[in-house]
Order: sequence, then structure tokens, then C-alpha cells
Amino acid sequence: RRNVDYIARYNDRSSYPLVDNKLKTKLAVGEYDVKTPKLLQVVRQQHEISHFREMAEDLTGFAIKPAKGSGGKGITVITGRDGDDFVKASGARIPVAMLERHLTNILAGLYSLAGTPDVAIVEDLVESSPALAKYSFQGVPDIRIIVFQGYPIMAMLRLATKASDGKANLHQGAVGVGLDLGTGRSLNAVQFNRPITLHPDTGLALENIQIESWENMLEMASRCYEATGLGYMGVDLVVDAHQGPLLLELNARPGLAIQMANGCGLMPRLNAIEGLKRPHFSPRERAQFAMNSFSRM
Repeated sequence: RRNVDYIARYNDRSSYPLVDNKLKTKLAVGEYDVKTPKLLQVVRQQHEISHFREMAEDLTGFAIKPAKGSGGKGITVITGRDGDDFVKASGARIPVAMLERHLTNILAGLYSLAGTPDVAIVEDLVESSPALAKYSFQGVPDIRIIVFQGYPIMAMLRLATKASDGKANLHQGAVGVGLDLGTGRSLNAVQFNRPITLHPDTGLALENIQIESWENMLEMASRCYEATGLGYMGVDLVVDAHQGPLLLELNARPGLAIQMANGCGLMPRLNAIEGLKRPHFSPRERAQFAMNSFSRM
């Protein structure tokens, strides 16, 4: 039903290339005052990989991503240096030659949605807010917000685990924590669609988490509607320790596990938005409407 009644109905196919390509997403949302991690380099062709070694010479942290990847595949996050080697969050050492081979694989389309040639982007490292970072195992926690017709309707915090290899991907074993839209406070938590109360690796309780700059994040998510024209999408944000909320990526086909994390279904909220008779609301007004209408606390 999600595919037929919402994705197919409200998402124009012409907008898909925009959200299926992280580089195009960055450029598009930037025009709508939605901040993203700083772009350090774009590698489009094999001969440009040699510039990567020069660019990364003085860097201690960055992320390499396939522009057309999905599900976190092909993303390599570097958090430090050890001599000439780069260090991942897991502590693994990687020589620069291995990173260059990774860039070659990205260009060849190893991680792209359809196996077509791709582009690699190198971004500044996101330094997660300490208040959230302590709950996640090695990886950066992010916030998924489902936006329908420009209105945030459901949200969850995704926490990396050992099982997910430090990635905030629920299918790989990350923890999903439902968030109250009115307050940004945690509700329920699941891993592999099973309820949990403690993070499996950090051991921390998941019941009293509070997301910083919550209303700002909802407004950012809402602005992505104007930026893309997509009526139904997932907006993935992080809270950086220095820059505050940043957009990581958009998803035109967001999964349904967010319902498990929230302990409630999407349908009542989707119906509520479809039934609205309203003038054109601004992103801020839509965010405030969602906070007032869909709060469970």
C-alpha cells in the first residue's frame, strides 16, 4: 500500500534522480537553507583519484560515499591517522592505496543502485553531538523523519551497533528508537524488529533520550519538500557537535520499520494530512503543526 498509494502517487519519477544521487541532493537542498556536511572533493573519473591522495594528506577525518549508493553500502568513514595509514572508527588501519582502490570500485558502480558507473564524494567528518554519540556503538547516530506533503509525520533515532558494523542501518542490526514528534524525546526502541530497553553494546537505557534542536530539525526536514517536490520521503539528519543539525541524505522509498520503533502505524497520520483543507503553509508552520498534532506525550 505504501508503494502504490503513497510512493507511486505522490513521488514524481522525474524527482528520483535528485534523491538517488547524494551529490545532486547536496546541491539542491543547499538552495533551501538546509545544511549538509562540507564537500571536500568530487571524484568523477579515474585520473582524479590521484588528487585524492594530495587532498587527504593533512586530513584526520572524512567520509567517502558513492553518490548513488543505498543502505550505507560503500560508505567508508575515517576518524583518524596513524602515520601514513588512515584509521576507521573500528580502529582498523587502512593504507591510502586501499582507499584509492575503494574510489575505483565506486566509479565502476560496485555500490550504485543499478550497477551503473558512479561518482565518489568526499565529505567532512561529522562529529556527533556528545549527548547522542554516547548511545551509539562506534558509528554516528542519525535521525530519520518521514515527511508527507511537506509535513513531518513520524521520526526515529538510529543507533549503530557492533552487529551493524558501526552503521545506523536497521536492516544490518542498528537500533531504532521512536521519537515523539512534539518533544523529540524517545518512546520505544527495537533491534531486528524486537523491543529492547538497553543498547546491546553500550548498555545505556534508551528511554530518556532528548534530541537537541528538535523543532529546527523538523523544519529542515519540511524544507526538503520544496527542494525536491517529493510528497513522500525519508529525511536523514545528524546533530553535529559544532554545526548542529545537518542533512545526510534523502530517501524516496523509506522503509516501514519506523512504525515498529514508534509502536504505532503511519496510516492515521497519513490520513490526517490528506484530510487537511489548508492554505499554503510554510515549512516552519508545517513543523509546528506536526509537533502539535502528532505528539504522544
